[in-house]
Amino acid sequence: MVGEKVDDKTLDLFPNLNVVANYGVGYDSIDVGACAARGVTVTNTPGVLTAATADLAFALLLVVRRRVVAGDRAIREGRWAGGWADPDFLGRDVSGSTLGIVGFGRIGRAVAERAEAFGMRVLHNSRTRREQGWRELDELFAEADAVSLHVPLTPETHGLLDARRLSLLRDGACLVNTARGQIVDEAALVRELVSGRIDAGLDVFVHEPEVPRELLGLSNVVLTPHVGSATAETREAMTRVLVDNLLAVERGERPPNPV
Repeated sequence: MVGEKVDDKTLDLFPNLNVVANYGVGYDSIDVGACAARGVTVTNTPGVLTAATADLAFALLLVVRRRVVAGDRAIREGRWAGGWADPDFLGRDVSGSTLGIVGFGRIGRAVAERAEAFGMRVLHNSRTRREQGWRELDELFAEADAVSLHVPLTPETHGLLDARRLSLLRDGACLVNTARGQIVDEAALVRELVSGRIDAGLDVFVHEPEVPRELLGLSNVVLTPHVGSATAETREAMTRVLVDNLLAVERGERPPNPV
């Protein structure tokens, strides 16, 4: 299953169900407690999509900071007058800038590795790992030139980035979200982006596939349709992991990836 809601109402329809195999790492649409109460095993596919999602997050950072999409659109629409000094194409440095990573698990760490290869200074925030570069969340937002989100959607992270926290971003900062749309107060983010004060690369939204219409005409936002794991190699690997989980449950064994 991909993104389908599984709750008591759904489970009532399948009284003989014994496994919910999630095709992806995030399982916020599944009521794990309700499944456990009925003896239904829940599995996911972690690990195999780390690199692809980290690649997309860093790609969004690059295209937003260097205004790649705006330049591409100008050429396609015949608005490029020649020369290289057009202020509409003026971006911001990636190398030498500061990246704040919210959530320092598999994907957050993979993004940090990519950022360090580009000569970026990396800060991070997580609940448990207070390593070098760790910052309180408000400090991270105030200090970073770009922020990339990699926390799971939980009751604690729902609305984690509210209007107050978004206001801490410095003018010209970039927000990248390849995690879940609900982590951010979407209305507050839209207001910030419409004002032109910050930029964003967004792969996820609150009411997918709906995207706030205000974003569609903005040149300071790059939008992708929830494609963090969308490479042929990654999807093949996810399928193998999902099948391994299903076969293990069928054999009466503990699956490789229970949640």
